[in-house]
Amino acid sequence: MKKLSILSMLILLFLWMQSCVNTENKHTDKQPESIEASMVRAMEWQEAHPIYALAPTDWTNGAYYMGVTRAYQATKNPIFLAALKTMGYRNQWKTGNRFYHADDIAIAYSYLYINSTRDNLVDLKPTDSFIQDHLFKPYPWREGVEKGDEQTLWWWCDALFMAPPVLAVYADLKKDKTYLDEMNKYYKQTYDLLYDKEEHLFARDLRFVWKGDSTDLKEENGKKIFWSRGNGWVLGGLALILDAMPQDYENRPFYLNLFKEMAVKIKDIQHEDGLWRTSLLSPESYNHGEVSGSGFYTFALAYGINTGILDKTEYTPVVKKAWEALKGCQHENGMIGWVQNIGASPEPASKDSWQNYGTGAYLLAGSEILKIK
Repeated sequence: MKKLSILSMLILLFLWMQSCVNTENKHTDKQPESIEASMVRAMEWQEAHPIYALAPTDWTNGAYYMGVTRAYQATKNPIFLAALKTMGYRNQWKTGNRFYHADDIAIAYSYLYINSTRDNLVDLKPTDSFIQDHLFKPYPWREGVEKGDEQTLWWWCDALFMAPPVLAVYADLKKDKTYLDEMNKYYKQTYDLLYDKEEHLFARDLRFVWKGDSTDLKEENGKKIFWSRGNGWVLGGLALILDAMPQDYENRPFYLNLFKEMAVKIKDIQHEDGLWRTSLLSPESYNHGEVSGSGFYTFALAYGINTGILDKTEYTPVVKKAWEALKGCQHENGMIGWVQNIGASPEPASKDSWQNYGTGAYLLAGSEILKIK
């Protein structure tokens, strides 16, 4: 395994050198190639600066490599595929250890895609085992913890990005609707728990759910607290779910309607500079753009345009404005700045703040912007 990993790294280095040759003259703002070149530079920088919260198989890397996966699907640039394979070999195709926690299966989205590129390349046994345990193994969290946050399996809105897209892809791989039905069951529990039907946004968790007309947790302007990246997780996750979900699946209309409803809200609260603020209804709290939430929104809205879910005339100016703003957050060396750190509520970011999931959001956005004609 060690020799194989070293060989993969050498292949990645060679492809990186080739990519530099192929993209060095592609940085003109008007050409589609400049988008790909920017994406390559972002991934190169991130690969050279690995970071994760818990382990290389955790949710931060899961979100990052989802971006790398979609970047390869959109560009067919072999440097992205080489990075994915190297990561998989290095991780030995393992998931996280917490079978009950949605965060620990996000990395499998990339494994499932790599598996589709060549037979017998990926060891899917860890993914198979995790999914079986996550959905069917008895555990108090899934049944709900009375008076605790864990009132359903996916009790925080971020989870709707981490697990459901993997389950949708897995259901397609196995040709077994059971996995979609289980995903749908737990998704709707989270929807019922956290979705605000008045604001068309998700509370991050039960701390931010208003009961009646007030809560101890609200912004200084009196508005409810809705976290940008939290809702970015949801909207970006919806795009990934819809992409893998069969057109004739009986519950698909629920996801389509939710996607459209949230898209309208996100379009309407875009800041004039193109980026969204970390506190969506209180932009003055931290009056600067933030890349991770904005990147997920740009990806999702562009996906909606490219698939005909959203009106092209209405939404194209939104995503193009957002992409230009996102590009402005990329440093010359490829690093993606203005990313809010790991958290569970709105907080500030800065020009020099970065995380791998921010790079993943940037790659996701670029992968769909490339397709807009």
